[in-house]
Amino acid sequence: MVEFNVRPDIDAAAAKLKNTFGSKREIERLPEVLWEGETVEMLATGVYGKGNGLVAMTDKRLIFLKHGILSQQVEDFPYARISSVQWSGGMLMGTLQVFASGNKAEIKQMPKDVGKDLADALRARLAGVVPGTPPAGPAGVAAPAGGQDVASRLATLDGLRAQGLVTEQEYAERRAKILDSL
Repeated sequence: MVEFNVRPDIDAAAAKLKNTFGSKREIERLPEVLWEGETVEMLATGVYGKGNGLVAMTDKRLIFLKHGILSQQVEDFPYARISSVQWSGGMLMGTLQVFASGNKAEIKQMPKDVGKDLADALRARLAGVVPGTPPAGPAGVAAPAGGQDVASRLATLDGLRAQGLVTEQEYAERRAKILDSL
């Protein structure tokens, strides 16, 4: 593995990449496009538009960065504007589709394992689940078990399922937890 010595969060995310071919320059330049206090959680490589680059999932947004010799490209997707995420994988590579503000962005040629993990982490982020913690109901903190609260939690969960932000299995588990809180 290549050591980058950029920032601890970026180095940790880069260490998880199996292959950094074609994205070394982007990893080194990533701090230039990050907001103050923004932390990188996950990295992946992929093709967006006309260039091969780096996909960075931070605590605030999803970023695609291509930093070539003659051209640079930065596209960011704040989580508040992302409505849904789709992943379709082939034998080795796949495509991540991000639907944001009525537009569809396709990041192609992503390694299958990293791309699926990133898509799952994005779905969890959009559903309000912090990565690395076990899934809980939409209101994970102890909330009053009144009927109206349960109804609003179920409505929120139904909305997440309708948008494709939770799988059927996650939906069933979370619904059961909400109903068990009665």
